[in-house]
Amino acid sequence: MRLFVAVLPPAEVLQGLHDAVAPVRGLPGAERLRWTTVEGWHLTLAFLGEVPEQRLPELEAGLAAVAEVNPVHRLRVSGAGRFGDRVLWAGVDGQTWALRRLAEAVYEATADVTGETDAFAFHPHLTLARAGSSRGHRRAVQRVAAAELDGLAAALADYRGPEWEAAELHLMKSEPDRGAMHYATVRAWDLAAWGRPGGGSGLGV
Repeated sequence: MRLFVAVLPPAEVLQGLHDAVAPVRGLPGAERLRWTTVEGWHLTLAFLGEVPEQRLPELEAGLAAVAEVNPVHRLRVSGAGRFGDRVLWAGVDGQTWALRRLAEAVYEATADVTGETDAFAFHPHLTLARAGSSRGHRRAVQRVAAAELDGLAAALADYRGPEWEAAELHLMKSEPDRGAMHYATVRAWDLAAWGRPGGGSGLGV
């Protein structure tokens, strides 16, 4: 199974972002991008790649332990940017320190399964669109694409979605479905309730 670990924003957050993105898709350069669907919008904490089914119990035990000690936290979809000339994304603010700690704990808990040895790196975002393959394109064409991505990101720079509570950790699988990727939850775990207001906290959140 092709797996990853993610936090999923609630439906009302995704709808708000969808409404903000809709007019941006009519701007110059947008027609040359492959736009992701609302169903594909998630905050990826770790990409695990192909994982044999027999390793699922080990993986799930590690993620359950991570969820037990990492708190519920509040986030907001905010702003936008690009990765090079290939990806347009929406950003996140709020208690991102808690999200980063969660991602780092997931990275450490899954390292034995993935064999990952690179230094931990995490940039919370929701991927909105991707450029097509640039193979064979002239550098001048790529520079124009990057400038167009800047324009699309600028159109979303002031977006601030509603605040929401990240309360679950999801183990997800991705499968091709008629030319697109379909994502489904394999298993989910509640994050520690002491991060929720009124739930008690040693961190003052």
